[in-house]
Amino acid sequence: MAVKIISDSTCDLSIDLLKKYDIAIAPLTVTLGANSGHDGIEITPEMIYEYVESIGELPKSSAVSVGEYESLFSLWRNQGYEIVHFNIGKHFSASYQNACTAAKEIGGVEVVDSANLSTGQGLIVLHASEMAQTGKTAAEIAEECRALTTQVEASFVVNTVEYLHKGGRCSALAALSAGLLHIKPCIEVKDGTMHPVKKYHGSIQHAISSYAEDRLKNRTDIDPKRIFITHTRIDKQIVEDVKSMVRHYHPEIREIIETTAGATITTHCGPGTLGILFMRKK
Repeated sequence: MAVKIISDSTCDLSIDLLKKYDIAIAPLTVTLGANSGHDGIEITPEMIYEYVESIGELPKSSAVSVGEYESLFSLWRNQGYEIVHFNIGKHFSASYQNACTAAKEIGGVEVVDSANLSTGQGLIVLHASEMAQTGKTAAEIAEECRALTTQVEASFVVNTVEYLHKGGRCSALAALSAGLLHIKPCIEVKDGTMHPVKKYHGSIQHAISSYAEDRLKNRTDIDPKRIFITHTRIDKQIVEDVKSMVRHYHPEIREIIETTAGATITTHCGPGTLGILFMRKK
């Protein structure tokens, strides 16, 4: 039986990648005041920036509902597919639990907790799609991908802690201190939760350059298959500089993929954020 790969919208894979790998998306909902819409469909990152700048409050994101999952899963099951569905880490959203509830009702659905977010999740989704293309079963894909979650290295540098503060992930004092001292925190996803691991100082260009060197230099454990550079609204030259550093430190990398974070992820990290995400070798 053919397998359909589905992910929630937090995987931050581009439309071109979704088409190339035949991946379906279950979008989360983002609410801007009285205006609610699906991530990447009715609500875009630029709308979020405008909302925060004009209103001074963060939008709210909400999980894919059980009913939405049941409709989506039924659509593909009725076409004869087994399904493997990937979620943002269960500690970040109720989407995983909702997907599990819907999967029990519909049947024939494997739900995988990515224990990650953004293209940290996307890396696993692409691996699953490649497995599906070789004829692996849903159970085989889910089992291997659950094991792979521990090999994902996902981190990012935040230009402003304003969004983290407004979202309740950073105290007012810490936010003030970061602003006054020009601190750009580095956040890493570990064991399915976010942890601050380092503070960079100075301009965002200098901070990201230092961050990229820390993540790439003298590393022998990076899987050379692909690496993601995922960002919110940021100077294009900074992105190009990071690509050049990847090529310099790891010319063996076969695919460098740039993606822009979607509305849900943007809600929590704001503009000027950039992450380098990859799989570590087994």
